[in-house]
Amino acid sequence: MASRTWTFNGRILGVGTSSGARLVVGIWDTSPLGSFADVMIELGDGHRLLLAPTQEVADFVGGTYVFDETRIEPVEVRCTAEPGSTVLAGSRSTAVCVITASLTLTAALGRRTVLGWALRGIPRSVAASPLLSAVTDPVARVVLRGVRTRGSAGQGRREYYGATDVRAIRSVSARLDGLDLGCLTVVDPPARFGFSSTPRRPSLTEVVTTIVQR
Repeated sequence: MASRTWTFNGRILGVGTSSGARLVVGIWDTSPLGSFADVMIELGDGHRLLLAPTQEVADFVGGTYVFDETRIEPVEVRCTAEPGSTVLAGSRSTAVCVITASLTLTAALGRRTVLGWALRGIPRSVAASPLLSAVTDPVARVVLRGVRTRGSAGQGRREYYGATDVRAIRSVSARLDGLDLGCLTVVDPPARFGFSSTPRRPSLTEVVTTIVQR
C-alpha cells in the first residue's frame, strides 16, 4: 500500500494557566483540510478536550491524538497587530484571540525568543523534511522538556515537526464554559495528547507539521 502524507503550515500556540490547564491552539493557514483552527485542552484533572470546527477536522485530529471528549463548534482566531506588522514580526506588540462556543482566549505576544532568532533562517521546504526532524529530535528532548520533533501518532501514523520561528507569550486570559482558567503559567506537566507537548515556556511557534501514514 502506498504511503499517504499530509502537510500542515501555520502556527501553534501553547500556554499553561494557574488552574492547571494546558491549552494548545493550532492555527493552520494551509492543510489538506483547508484553512482552520482547532484547540486541544488538558484540564488540571487530566481531562483532555478537543474543540474542532468540523466533523472532518475532529475525525482527523482525533485519529492522530487522544482525547476524552470532542466538541464540534466554530473556532475563530483573530490576530491583532500594529500597522505593518505580522503575528511573528520582531518585537511589535500583537495578540491572538480565540473564540468558540466553549472557550474565549486572548494571548498577548512578547518578543521573538532566542530560539526563534536561530530558526528564522530555515526555509519552510527544509523545515518540512523528516530528515531535519530526525536530527533535531535528540536536541529537543534535552533542551525543551516534553518536546519531540518526531514520533508515532494514532492509526500507524508518524508525525514530524519543523519550527521556523518562536515568540514568547506575555500574558493570557481564558474562560472555558464560563469558568476563568487563571493567569499564565508554564506548560507543566507536559500535555498528554500525543507523543509531544508544546514547549514548557508559553509560546507561539511557526511550524510545518508533516504526518505520514504507511
